[in-house]
Amino acid sequence: MTPMKATEETSGTDRSRGAVRDPGPRKRGPGLEERITGALVGAAVGDALGGPVEGYSPEQILERHGGRVRGVVGPWHGEDWRTARPIAPYHKGDGHVTDDTLMTHALVRVYARVRDHLDAYAIAEHLVPDLMTNPRWIPELETEALPLHRIFLAEKWLVARLHYGHADPREAGVGNIVNCGAAMYMAPVGLVNAANPAAAYAEALDIAGAHQSSYGREAAGVLAAGVAAACTPGATADSVVAACLSLAKDGTRAAIEKVCEEARRHTDVESALGPLREAVAPYDTVGPDYRNPSLGARRPSRLHSVEELPVALGMLTVARGDFRQAVLGAVNYGRDCDSIATMAGALAGALGSPVPEDWARTVAEASRLDLWEPGRTLTGVAREIFARDVRRRRAHERAFAGMGGPGCSD
Repeated sequence: MTPMKATEETSGTDRSRGAVRDPGPRKRGPGLEERITGALVGAAVGDALGGPVEGYSPEQILERHGGRVRGVVGPWHGEDWRTARPIAPYHKGDGHVTDDTLMTHALVRVYARVRDHLDAYAIAEHLVPDLMTNPRWIPELETEALPLHRIFLAEKWLVARLHYGHADPREAGVGNIVNCGAAMYMAPVGLVNAANPAAAYAEALDIAGAHQSSYGREAAGVLAAGVAAACTPGATADSVVAACLSLAKDGTRAAIEKVCEEARRHTDVESALGPLREAVAPYDTVGPDYRNPSLGARRPSRLHSVEELPVALGMLTVARGDFRQAVLGAVNYGRDCDSIATMAGALAGALGSPVPEDWARTVAEASRLDLWEPGRTLTGVAREIFARDVRRRRAHERAFAGMGGPGCSD
């Protein structure tokens, strides 16, 4: 299935009558709310499908499940998930979302509170207190707890540096391990900047400064840009990748270019699993053993990239924007596949490729989350921000015209 695209019928002339034909009603692609909801629901579904096989290789996944993962599956260790290492005490699988979705929804709540563009200070003032003080249902723990108790060490850094260390929010990410921790929840930034990749990139870089540095911060900016580009009417997987490449820098740009170049050689995600890993490997610092990172892993560098974003874009490319194929490719890739599938799901959902209803319902019920409410909330916020941006732009135009510059636009 190809992503839904806005199409426009052009009028023509009926030569036999010399009259202009009525082209009839114009076909429209998915609207803003459909794209925003599709991206957020798609990210959560990808997260839940990838969670139970995170950290394993495609070969291990194949052996464990007797084939490729094709939907929601149970924990890797079955009923022993409570004690089996290295997963315990998390119940990964059975449709449970992970910290990727918890952080994404937390960022949506910040937008709902601020109702304007965000910066690193908004993370310190709103996101950190939300993680520390508001108990929520944590699906993997099967209990209500503070999100702080579930998030990974790289995200706990936000609390340590901003709440306890009182670091300048704009540079608090310096010193953290460099990973995809900020990129995994940046889809909302792309959505409030829908169809404006450059603005999404800039805003995400500012926000991510509180959390990450180097290529981890860069990945956050590029993911947001990709989601914004995917919202553009008529967008395709190729146009999303082009938008990302137009903004990405250093190793991140090189990794995306190489991975997507390889992805275009494949027509199915199964054949792409190994080649995409080979394409991204020179830029990935973690190394071949995901659970035993190399000594050079996750250090700042202009030469390297997180693995997750280029592979997500590669899977989107192989799948030609189709949600089901892009997410399943990401899941069966293994390694940090919950984050890869989160990103692929957000991108495909923003393109308008439908999220399978049975997957979404299963994940919502298992995780005890309303997956659709964040989309409704963020759509309202995005409309408010756009209206505010227009007013700010008009004020700037009037001021510039008053200095002898061009007149205001219509």
